[in-house]
Amino acid sequence: MFTGIVQGMAKVANIENVASGEKHERFQTHVLQFNDEWLAGLEIGASVAHNGCCLTITKIEGNKVWFDLMQETLNVTNLGALKEGDFVNIERAARFGDEIGGHSMSGHISAMAAITDIIKTEHNRTIWFELPEELAKYIIAKGYVGIDGCSLTIGDVAGNRFNVHLIPETLQRTLFGERKLGDQVNIEVDPQTQAIVDTVERYMAQAH
Repeated sequence: MFTGIVQGMAKVANIENVASGEKHERFQTHVLQFNDEWLAGLEIGASVAHNGCCLTITKIEGNKVWFDLMQETLNVTNLGALKEGDFVNIERAARFGDEIGGHSMSGHISAMAAITDIIKTEHNRTIWFELPEELAKYIIAKGYVGIDGCSLTIGDVAGNRFNVHLIPETLQRTLFGERKLGDQVNIEVDPQTQAIVDTVERYMAQAH
């Protein structure tokens, strides 16, 4: 389980399983450079969220940590587009007794969404996203959504588009500070909202 409170950004030091200069589309191993703080108590088999996607540690050597990515992960998340030298938002799995500053997240990505507008003001930034139509019913104003692993409060909603408002701390600590129009971000809809909406839909279908 994750809380959506991103701890920082880790650099992709190496992408293994690359043949003839082309990344393998079915399986890759990403090697990330961790700082000393993130390494404390870290073990092989532990879970770490990369841009909100839960991955398992397969190897640790010094400050480098290895993660395997299967075809499904490469296809449905923005991790498949990463290049060596890129950065990802990092969150280690929550432990019992940790403060839940965001909202409960599974690390299972629902889909990707494109950034369609970025509005900059003196003290914050508003970013608009467009996501697949089938997920729009789970996006509710003032509800929660996970975007690239960040737990964020939904602002305005217009059809299958919605926005969030970001403070300077979020822009500095996460990839949002460098995101551009057209970038694809990972979306995890709030599981509680999804459960309620799906349950109501099933109830209404049975009632008819």
